[in-house]
Amino acid sequence: MNVFTTLLAMGAPGQEGPSGPGMTMMMFLFLAIMYVMMIRPQMRKDKARRAMLETLKKGDKVLLSSGIIGQVVQVEDKVVKVKVADNVRLEVVRGGISMILQEDDDLGDTPLA
Repeated sequence: MNVFTTLLAMGAPGQEGPSGPGMTMMMFLFLAIMYVMMIRPQMRKDKARRAMLETLKKGDKVLLSSGIIGQVVQVEDKVVKVKVADNVRLEVVRGGISMILQEDDDLGDTPLA
């Protein structure tokens, strides 16, 4: 078994890996696929989240990242005041808001993490 793995590691004599333009093209193709599959969708998601946080207004029902549901009572530049119960208001950074809830939203569909 040890001889077999040694022979596999050596490879065929006279053969080398891809070099020059072939290797460059393969690397470019790999980076392009990674951009399309990973980076671009994340950029779209971030852009949609920023747009959601910019449209935040008084009276919106929101879900905080901690799982608390409340209603926006005051919107400032970086801080939002959220009413969670009678006489209970939380001061939350805008980034702490996960989503704006609509009347017909089903919270069973929210991601767990």
